Amino acid sequence: MAGLDERTAVRRRRQILTIGLVAAFMTLLDVSIVNVAIPSIDRAIHADPSDLQWILSGYALTFGLMLVPAGRFGDARGRRNVFMLGLALFTLTSAAAGLAESPAWLIGARLLQGAAAGLVNPQVIGLIQQLYRGAARGRPFGLLGATIGISTGVGPLLGGALIELGGQHLGWRLVFFVNVPVGIATIAFAWRLLPAGPGRRAGRKDLDPFGVLLLGLGVVLLLLPLVQQRQWHGPLKWLLIPGGLLVLLGFVGWELRYRRRREPLFDLALFRLRSYSLGTLIGLLYFGGFVAVFFLFTLYLQAGLHYTALEAGLAITPFALGSAVTAALGGRIVNRFGRPLVAIGLATVALGLGAVILALHFVPGRGAPLATALPLLVAGLGSGLVITPNQNLTLSEVPVGQAGSAAGMLQTGQRIGAAAGIAGVGAIFFSTLAATHDGWSRAFRDALLATIGFVVVALVAAIVDSWTERPGTPAGPGRTR
Repeated sequence: MAGLDERTAVRRRRQILTIGLVAAFMTLLDVSIVNVAIPSIDRAIHADPSDLQWILSGYALTFGLMLVPAGRFGDARGRRNVFMLGLALFTLTSAAAGLAESPAWLIGARLLQGAAAGLVNPQVIGLIQQLYRGAARGRPFGLLGATIGISTGVGPLLGGALIELGGQHLGWRLVFFVNVPVGIATIAFAWRLLPAGPGRRAGRKDLDPFGVLLLGLGVVLLLLPLVQQRQWHGPLKWLLIPGGLLVLLGFVGWELRYRRRREPLFDLALFRLRSYSLGTLIGLLYFGGFVAVFFLFTLYLQAGLHYTALEAGLAITPFALGSAVTAALGGRIVNRFGRPLVAIGLATVALGLGAVILALHFVPGRGAPLATALPLLVAGLGSGLVITPNQNLTLSEVPVGQAGSAAGMLQTGQRIGAAAGIAGVGAIFFSTLAATHDGWSRAFRDALLATIGFVVVALVAAIVDSWTERPGTPAGPGRTR
């Protein structure tokens, strides 16, 4: 922003932030919007259960795989170039998904679409770190948190509306095509407004290709059995998880050795920052429960209670609205309250989800959406006080030059948590469903108890962090631990 007067610089920062939020919204929306389109896709292209699982989870797999390398690449070569490359690829692969004529075509498009989303997202957080300092990051991170909450929660609603608009044959294609005009417009504005890449010295940073390979292989081995746990039968698939942990241990050893000579893919010294290590753990645990709620509730309403895609999307909307309201507020007040604000948010989410279970006990069956509206709103209000403040605190002490890779590792943890949550909670859901002969309400309640378990463990971590914080340490970003 050098050479601009203060008013022009502020306006330019807001414009760049808007571009980043639109891109984040598009890419995160595609995590949940496809859930309600699965029945239509099944009928249109005759996909079997394994195909449908890959259409849903392949996106998350390649999304998580790309985050840290993309963050590092943006730090080294300029966030503008990586952001625009990722956004262009996301737009093209969205069009390809909408044109799909076979399951293999759609799966391939979704894998590439997820990789493109993984390129984009670390750059958004990196740009916020680059353009704002200290307490000023509260507002943009608050808006980013609201974007995460809205995109995840409104996905089923928007997907249902598009399917209602386009019908069973065209509606699911509109779910993907909607990204194309928005993507083209965002690329045009990004070309004009985003700051140029780093100077020549920054551009000479090594990209650590062997570190990229080890981290990618470790993440794939961890995620594959989780995203395929219903399609791959037998216990042998779980051997991939210890295999993945061994590869990640090798990644740690490589990075420690590589750091002696050059700058590594990810600086493990960041985990010495208590704000970063605790925040990454809380994010992993919370997303294990957070994402599973949307997956299970839309499945319960559509498959169990035979609601339409639009009705299922409307039912989850109170959570998204509550999250949007408090996420923006949380970003503004986190500097005053610090980690205790995250603990309050987690406790509120647990109470809200517990109230959902009580509501379903007293009003089972077709009355579920109305009975759960207020509890879901309460849970959403709590969620907004978790995602944004935790992200702000986690990245508060990270140097700007490492913002992309640090954000990528944080989001990788969230993607692993989400996959583990859906796999674990989903296993409880389907095993209860099989044992109770289509007892959808009980299956959903049992799975929701497991979801609350993820939230409670994250709450314990936040409370421990709050209790053990040194007296007199400032609450907000910029504190030293």
